[in-house]
Amino acid sequence: MCGFVCLWNLDDEELASRMIRKMEHRGPDALEVLRPKNIPVVMAHARLAIIGPDNGAQPIYQGDNILVVNGEIYNHADLRAILGEAAFQTRSDSETVLHLFRNNALRWVSRLDGMFAFVLATPERIIAARDPLGIKPLYVAHIGEGLAFASELKAFDGVDVTRIEALEPGAMFDSVAGMRRWYRMPQGAADPEPGIDEELTWRELRLVLEEAVAKWMVADVEVGSFLSGGLDSSIIAAIAARQSPKRLKTFSVGLAGSPDLIAARRVADYLGTEHFEHAFTPEEVARVLPHVIYHLESADIDLVRSAVPTHFAARLARRHVKAVLTGEGADELFAGYTYHHAYVDRPRELADELTRSLGTMHNINLQRVDRVTMAESLEARTPFLDRELIDFAQSIPATLKLRRTDPASPESTGPTTEKWILRKACADLLPHDLVWRKKAQFDEGSGAVTALGEALQAMTGSAAPLDRAAEGAVYESLLRQSYVDPDRIINAAGRWVANRVSVAAA
Repeated sequence: MCGFVCLWNLDDEELASRMIRKMEHRGPDALEVLRPKNIPVVMAHARLAIIGPDNGAQPIYQGDNILVVNGEIYNHADLRAILGEAAFQTRSDSETVLHLFRNNALRWVSRLDGMFAFVLATPERIIAARDPLGIKPLYVAHIGEGLAFASELKAFDGVDVTRIEALEPGAMFDSVAGMRRWYRMPQGAADPEPGIDEELTWRELRLVLEEAVAKWMVADVEVGSFLSGGLDSSIIAAIAARQSPKRLKTFSVGLAGSPDLIAARRVADYLGTEHFEHAFTPEEVARVLPHVIYHLESADIDLVRSAVPTHFAARLARRHVKAVLTGEGADELFAGYTYHHAYVDRPRELADELTRSLGTMHNINLQRVDRVTMAESLEARTPFLDRELIDFAQSIPATLKLRRTDPASPESTGPTTEKWILRKACADLLPHDLVWRKKAQFDEGSGAVTALGEALQAMTGSAAPLDRAAEGAVYESLLRQSYVDPDRIINAAGRWVANRVSVAAA
């Protein structure tokens, strides 16, 4: 995992160096700035070495092509075999991007399987692309007649630009051919087809999920797993523990005695993982809050609330591993949020809402996961967002994801059960009561909301808990203090409820 800067038709190595140093946290293993003589570009790269750590330095400069990549290409071994090993000069998975481009296939970028953002330049053109879900960030700005690309908004802070835009997920920009969308989110299914076999469906889901976890564990360094004690992270940890070549390391955080810490400890004991935990305090939360908001690049209340425990988990994990698996994406795929229960009798609206929320993850929850983990030089991996798993999950009818259930049944979480088919698919991996445990948001189960409330009172000197508006004002104030031009950051923030699909009246 890495961070990069690319200046096209802007011959300014000093600017590239200044911008990349604002993102050194993304890649502490190496920092390079390169201006090739035959291409009108300056590229800078901060590297966190995960695959090919000994000879995978970037930018990758070969002949008339130069490339920077942030992310992981999980099918790089297969692509090497197809493209011919003799063409490769490094062991880096990123080099496959260069040779696919040189292969000149019409839809070459669609053959990349992973989480990635990259910029590739030749003497005549520049190409930039982003993975299907936008797991890895990529921004582009106009500076005079040139273009500047960067992995984080903070790289542009204090730089005189015309405008800054995020490259959309699944999009590719080509200075010669223009913009195109190389991946489109498949529309979610609503009602089951006649004669559907539910058991066959959940058994196949299990196989697709196991394959995704195996793929997303590929690395030349040890990969651990976040473990909140909730269903999603516990499923990932359970599958990873079976596939890991050594005893899996798991990481959990929360207030002392919080439900998440207790549940995670129980799951870790059940799975036999090497478990690490940290009990944070309101005083710690107050101390790290400016740091979290600066790196998060957002003052959104819900995002900050979930970013705080993510920060402590990332800091804990980085002491032991360079990469972790997370359960991010399961709620969007399988209807796991509290508000989804209102759609229980409206499968078409639910399927549409899940499709919408998957498409907006890039500047909400995935932004949190990327920024907060990379602030600690940790790579976070999201196997639930594997492209093949998304395709399969979107083909599963919404009626199998959220359904009415008998609260007295041992296989229910109440009158309506969320993520029903995911629970069925993984029921044998974990204790029964955990599989059918009622969901708690990460910030609630960890106690982060309680700790934040106490921290904010202490920071503001308030005698009473802050209401939501006052809480948001504190976060925005901290963000504004961190940036030369904070309005750029604030204006770029995503909103979870934007364009939400409404539930039709009965």
